[in-house]
This record gives sequence, structure tokens and C-alpha cells, in this order.
Amino acid sequence: MIRSLLAAAAALSALCASFPAAAAYPKHPITLINPYAAGGPADVVARSLARALEKRLGQPVVVENKPGGGASIGTGFVARAKPDGYTLLLGTAAGHVVTPLMQKTAYDGVNGFAFCSVVAVQPIMLVVNPSRGIKTVQELIARAKAEPGKLSYGSAGVGGATHLGAELFQQAARVQLNHIPYAGASPAINDAVGGQIDLAMLNLSASLPFIRQGRLVPLAYAADQRSALLPDVPTLDEAGVHGAQAATWYSLAAPAGTPAGIVQTLSDTVRRVNDDPEYQRVMQDQAIALMALSPQEATAYVQKDRADMQRLLGTLGLLAK
Repeated sequence: MIRSLLAAAAALSALCASFPAAAAYPKHPITLINPYAAGGPADVVARSLARALEKRLGQPVVVENKPGGGASIGTGFVARAKPDGYTLLLGTAAGHVVTPLMQKTAYDGVNGFAFCSVVAVQPIMLVVNPSRGIKTVQELIARAKAEPGKLSYGSAGVGGATHLGAELFQQAARVQLNHIPYAGASPAINDAVGGQIDLAMLNLSASLPFIRQGRLVPLAYAADQRSALLPDVPTLDEAGVHGAQAATWYSLAAPAGTPAGIVQTLSDTVRRVNDDPEYQRVMQDQAIALMALSPQEATAYVQKDRADMQRLLGTLGLLAK
């Protein structure tokens, strides 16, 4: 009997010892890498998420910006980090999906990570300069078909969600627009407001102040549903353009090989974070919809996005050779 008890105790001790990191996690501060520059929409998400996480995890969560390379610098840094749950990534479609498809990267954007959750999604808005006299998506389509390639649109850069969202719109609506890529949302929105370009496909948070001032006309969301911030603006699907959904999404990811217990702890914490009123308010002000996908759901979400973007980039001739 005593031998049996001793054997059982030894087995239990060995089992506990095999998951030390997950059981005690976290023991010290966590670094959250943002693969974009400070001050942008991703930085708002990263810092708000970090503050909310640290309140529930009991350890500081420090945001470190590592911008550049289409988000590949910061994303690659986390892929190479020790898989212990103390170096995490605010992941995006650019770093995980688009950049690895468009150029050779030293990391695998999907298999190189353990996805804890997809934490938020930000809808993309189709807007037009009011001087163009276009007030609906159907009016835009009619003008574009009457003058192929004449109407110009701005995006936040080649291969980004705003560019690819506009390409999906053109394919679905069967129109041809003239793409003017910019180095970020700010110069694109400035030229759309100033009339140097006709329209733009941008994150709602970037265009919302100008919409409220009457300096841009909102035509539709490239999203599954309307935003509570502008509830009268239809989705592209409601406007008759089907299959052109596009959005900027944010994930919480760790290096591949991170213990499953730690990944699950982070996923569960994200779910609790979404109940934080301050976090909810900041995200709503940025027109960002909160999500809390499980690790399995998050992985499937990113895999699907990669498959969709691979098909689209292939048709555009933008896949890496």
C-alpha cells in the first residue's frame, strides 16, 4: 500500500514538473512586440491590450515597437524568440500572411507561431471626396464603368489590407480603378480630403474624423456588418457588391513551441480582458471590434486568410517568385 502511494506521488510530481512554466506563468514581465511604429492604430491596440492583460496576469506587459519590412522585422523577431510565453506578438495579416507571400522571409508566418487568439478586427471603409458628387456604391460603380481607370484611389501601401480590400472590390464590382499607394494611412487620407485622389479604402478610425466633418463621404464598409459608429452606412454586401470583405485583424501570438498551457492561459485572459470597460471604450473609439478566438479558432482564422490572400495575390501577380 505504501509503495503504491509513493509510486503515485512520484508520478504526480513528475507530471507537475513537466509543466512548470504553464503552472506558474507568468513569473516576470512579458514583452509584447508591435511590428509597427508608435502612434498608429496597431500601437493603440497593443498598448491598450497590454494594460488590460497585465491587470489580470499580475505582471507588467511591456510594449516594444519593432517596425519595418511590411511588419516582418517585428514578426520575425518573435518567431526567433524563446518559446516560453514571455515574448509575444501583436500579429497582423501583413506580418503573418501578406509579407511572407509577397517576399521571402526567414520565418513561416503561420507554422512559426502558436496563436493564442485573434483579439480584434477593424473594418475598412470606402470613402470618396465630396466634390466628386458620388454618394452611393452603385453611383461609384456606374462612374467607374463609364470611365475605366480614370478614378483614382489611395491605400496605405501595396499589399496592405487597404490595397487588397480595394482589389477585391474591383474584382467583385468588375470595375477598374487607378491605384495610388501611400506610405501609411495619413498621407492617403490627406490627399483624399484635399482632392488629389478621388477615393480611398482605409481603416474606419483614420477616416472617421473627416467623415464627421463632411470632408469625406462614406460609401460602405468592407465588413460583415455595419459599425455602431456610423450605423447608417451599409456594408458592401448590402450595397450589392458581394465577396469583397476586408479588414485589419490583430492576433496575440507566441513563438511555435510555446507550451499549450501558456497559450491557453493567454487565450483565456483575452476573453476576460474583453469585459474591461476601459478597454472596450478605447477600442470602440478606434472603431475596432473585439474578438476572443480560441487557439484552435485563431489558427484556423489565420490559415483561411492565408489561403484567400494567396489566391488574390496570385491573380495580381504579387506572389514571391
